[in-house]
Formats: sequence, structure tokens, C-alpha cells
Amino acid sequence: MTAPRLLHVDVLRGLAVFGILLVNIWSFAWGTSSLRYGVLPPDASVLDGLAVFGVALLAELKFYPIFAFLFGAGFALQTRSLKRQLGNWQAAQARYWRRLMWLLGCGILHGMLVWSGDVLTSYAFSGLLILRLSTAPVHRICRAVLTAALAFAAVILALYLLLGVVISYREVNDIWLAAENLRAVYSQGSLPDIAWQRAGDYVTAQLAGVLMLPHTIALFLLGMLAVRLGWLTRPERHRAAWRRVRLLGLGLGLPLNLLWACAALLQALNPHQATINVPLLEYLMYFTGPLLAAAYVAALVLARKTVLALLARWLEPVGRMALSNYLLQSLAGTLLLQGSGLGWAATITPSQLMLLALAMMLFQAGLSRWWMARYQQGPAEALWRHYVLGGRQA
Repeated sequence: MTAPRLLHVDVLRGLAVFGILLVNIWSFAWGTSSLRYGVLPPDASVLDGLAVFGVALLAELKFYPIFAFLFGAGFALQTRSLKRQLGNWQAAQARYWRRLMWLLGCGILHGMLVWSGDVLTSYAFSGLLILRLSTAPVHRICRAVLTAALAFAAVILALYLLLGVVISYREVNDIWLAAENLRAVYSQGSLPDIAWQRAGDYVTAQLAGVLMLPHTIALFLLGMLAVRLGWLTRPERHRAAWRRVRLLGLGLGLPLNLLWACAALLQALNPHQATINVPLLEYLMYFTGPLLAAAYVAALVLARKTVLALLARWLEPVGRMALSNYLLQSLAGTLLLQGSGLGWAATITPSQLMLLALAMMLFQAGLSRWWMARYQQGPAEALWRHYVLGGRQA
């Protein structure tokens, strides 16, 4: 027995997979430790500037929160389904623990061998930390959300104050040169050079990711709440609440993300600029990005049935095999862009990078439709299920 599929949830998941690609493709090319958008040359085209501005405004730290939110929603749906199937919460939690162990192993392999920006590792750890909350009452989950949010706010404040002191004693030029050196390794380096750099970046990212766990956990728990309260499972009964979410998300999120997009573009044009406090806005994005993400979710949930049906034609299959598509994006992106593959990152422009992302989306949409017309699950999802069930069918 599996949790019943909800059309709008699969569409949202497919949308998140493609939105994440718009952000991740930059670090497929240049690694996760370099400046995300690189440095635009003086003769950069308007389209290149728009590519940086548009991704920073509409995608960066918007689709990762949606993906995490939906992971939490899936957690609530699946543990509830497992409890009905297995008869008690202890057995359901044990089965889900196996799911998280597989996800952890997949994340480690993905991060070490393909792309250092893997999120599956942190998702697995976050899931393990909240596993016992699958039976918790709503008020306890609400307290956990507040606790995680406050803990993350404290982490962000401490990081900003600490790094502000450290960086003030370093040359900004040194930071920029280090970022450019990493970009050169990924875009032009040999397979051993890139593999060594990727392994180091993955370990660094996971160590830093420990500080980000409260953020991921808060998003997971919000997804759990959306299921427990019926907001995702019976959205037609909560349209007024979703309208308020949309209004709040757009009203607060859009202007704040617009400010961040301006900062990201200025930094790409001139890493030495001091007009806008980029580190401060970058840290604030962990709060303002999810606001706009919430507006995206609300807009889709409130969409007319005809609009949802049109989106579902292409996005539902992508969402049903989201893990497979996420892994395929990393594999294809690194093979096309990094020096160990075709090495396109050495010469590609930001606008061309966005065209490549669009081409990858179209390919994945078509492939997902073809695959799901023939099979019940994506290949990675099937392997995941096989491991969890120990080879048994259920």
C-alpha cells in the first residue's frame, strides 16, 4: 500500500524540480564554493544580466523550500499510509527509517561522485530528526516549527556577525580570486582534479549544512502541518487561507526578493561593490525566499482546474519521478558543463546557460511522460522501493 497521489502535489513537485535546475545549473558548471553567478565581463549582454537578475529574483531559494515543504508533506502522507498498512506507528517508523537510510546512501554517492551540492544527505538527516514527530499532535508540531525557526534565526545572526568580522580583515579581492580558481578547476580541470575538488566541496557543504538543518526541518514540519490540517489534502476547504498565504507571500516576498536580485546582479557586475550589503541580504534570503515560495504554492493550489490540467500534462510525470529527475539533472549538467565532460562551462554565457536549462527541462518533461506511461515509478524510485521492501512486493 502506498500513500494516495494528489495531482496538485505532483505538479508542485515537478515545478520545484525544474525551478531547482535554474539555480543548480550554475554550480554544475562552476562548483558550489565559487560565486554562484560568476563575474559578468564588461561587455556582457543585456540577456546575460537578465539571466542573473531573473534567477535571483524568481528562483534562488524559492524552489528548494517548495521541495523541502513537499518532502515533509510526503513524510506525513507516507507514514500515515504505512501505519494503516502495518498496523502500528512503531512498524511504520521502522519502515520509513529504511527509506531515510537509502536516501542517505544515495545522497552520499551523489555528492561524492556527481555533484557536491547534494541536498539528499541533509534531507535524510532532517527526516531522521523528525521521525518521532510523525505521531505528534498538531500543537507540538507547531512548537517544533517555531523552535526550528528561532534556532535558525540565531544561527544566521551569529554567522553574519562572525563572518562580518572575519571578512573585514581580508581582502575582498582574495575571496574573488579563490572563487575564480574554483571555477577554473570545474570548467577546465581534469577528471582527478575535479573529483578531488568535488569531494572536498561536498564534505565542506555537509559540515556547513549542519548549521542549516533547522531551516530544512522547519520546512519539513510546515509540509507535515499542511497535510495534518488538510491544507494540501483538501485545499478546496481552505481557499481563504491559501489566498491569505498568496497575498502575504507576494506582498512581503516580492519586494524583498527584488532587492536581492539587484544585489546579486551588482555583485556579478562588480564583486568589489559596496553599494548594497550583499552578505546581509544573502542571509535574509533564507527567510524572504520561502515567502515568495509560499506564494507560488498558493497560486498553484488556487489555480483553475483547466490551468492545473494544462500544467499537469507536463509537470505531473516529472513530479512523480522527482528523485530520478533530480539525479539526472546533476549527471547531465556536470557531464555537459564540467571539464571532465564536454567542458561547456569554460565558454558558456549566463543566457546560454539558461537556454541549456530550458532544453534540459523539455527533455526531462518528454522523457518523464514516456517513462510514466510505461512504468509505475521512476528508476531511482523503483530502486528505493526495492530496498525498503527488501525485494518484496507490497
